[in-house]
Amino acid sequence: MLGKLFDRQPGSGASASGQGGPKFLRHSGGWAALRKRLLAGDGLRVLDIGSTSPTNINYLTSLGHSVYMADLVEDALTGEWITGEDEEGKPIWNVEGFREQNLQFSGRTFDMVLLWTALDYLPEALVTPVVKAFHGAMSPGGQLLAVFHTKLVVAESPYHRFHITPTDDVELQLGRPATQQRALTNRNIERLFAEWSGLKQFLAKDGVSEAIIVR
Repeated sequence: MLGKLFDRQPGSGASASGQGGPKFLRHSGGWAALRKRLLAGDGLRVLDIGSTSPTNINYLTSLGHSVYMADLVEDALTGEWITGEDEEGKPIWNVEGFREQNLQFSGRTFDMVLLWTALDYLPEALVTPVVKAFHGAMSPGGQLLAVFHTKLVVAESPYHRFHITPTDDVELQLGRPATQQRALTNRNIERLFAEWSGLKQFLAKDGVSEAIIVR
């Protein structure tokens, strides 16, 4: 990803994540389903969206998979991609520049993308381009895990980093400051991923839903 995609092969060392603060466990039906595929064989290419997580790198490489990491939310919120304002005072985004810098993936294709909650925090102008980029960068049958807030409650929805575990739970830890931008309905999600071949949702009781979308 032109210098912003961190490649971790099986057996490679992990760098410090620079994160701090407590972690808390949350059951994830989506992660439970993907973990079964990861345990069934090795050699998958996994793209993990979020700041570098040594926990994720170590677990995935221990199973024989290759791991690539990119923090699209952090890159989007640098302000680098805003070129001005429109007549209503809304920011004008350099979508093509963001795409070229962050969504080319150096020609790699992925079998699995751990997108987590990124779509809820990206600026509106970047949401569709990100989904299209993943569609083009995933192998047929590839699976993307996304987590969506069911309500737009900014004060109660800080941005978290997700750390995977060898169980059906994931660990959440506060990430860089980012503001929730949207809460997508089931219909919104279906429209956003209309070009994909399948979608399975996992309902939860804690204000979020999960979906595995199949390329």
